[in-house]
Amino acid sequence: MANQKGGVGKTTTAINLAAALAVSGFSVLLIDIDPQGNASTGLGVPRTERFAGTYKLLLRGTLDRMAVRRTPVEKLSIIASDRDLAGAEIELVNEDAREFRLRRALERLPDLRRYEVVLIDCPPGLQLLTLNALVAADGVIVPLQCEFYALEGISGLMHTIEAVRRKFNPKLRLSGILLTMFDRRNSLSGLVEKDARDHFGDWVFDTVIPRNVRVSEAPSHGLPVLQYDARSPGAMAYTALAAEIATKEKMSLPEQVRVDG
Repeated sequence: MANQKGGVGKTTTAINLAAALAVSGFSVLLIDIDPQGNASTGLGVPRTERFAGTYKLLLRGTLDRMAVRRTPVEKLSIIASDRDLAGAEIELVNEDAREFRLRRALERLPDLRRYEVVLIDCPPGLQLLTLNALVAADGVIVPLQCEFYALEGISGLMHTIEAVRRKFNPKLRLSGILLTMFDRRNSLSGLVEKDARDHFGDWVFDTVIPRNVRVSEAPSHGLPVLQYDARSPGAMAYTALAAEIATKEKMSLPEQVRVDG
């Protein structure tokens, strides 16, 4: 999940898409490389218990077994962000192959193969932590807030993705643009959606994430919205997004969660 703008729904999407895929039957690992650690908070990992997480993964290339944490969602695990991650940018500057630290560390993790999906929650901005995520990833999901100025800066992110593909990671691609915080009562949301679809076409997911109070409340309880209120519009939207991505990526959904038609 990447976007240089903050407050567009990256972490909310990381948490709830991960949960929706796990509920669908996939084994999912969420990696929190945002020093703010909001994805870790949103999945119930107390700040006092965040040790040997993504900082050690990036700087040491290793990970304690206890650092891969279970979450309230069955089949969903997380490598939490820890407080030392805030200094990782400075420490990595003089390291050799600093753009490849996350990729090489993940390649060495013996248990990584047991996960069918690995999601990375990036910090806002296009700094070294985000660059490490882009070098390690197969695809990028770009959450796009349905508000004024939302489309500004997307072109810069697209150029970054292309540059990373050319220089560091030929397999990197744009997985899709996700419209978030959509408010049907606000005509501006509709205009942003139209502009996004006119400009980016099929890159924009069919699923739109609505502005929903339950989605905002869920992190304070350390739960994804699917567990906090499974019948809320936000929960149903993320469930639909998981199904759309599974279809787009040709991931076989378990029989019990397939929808006829």
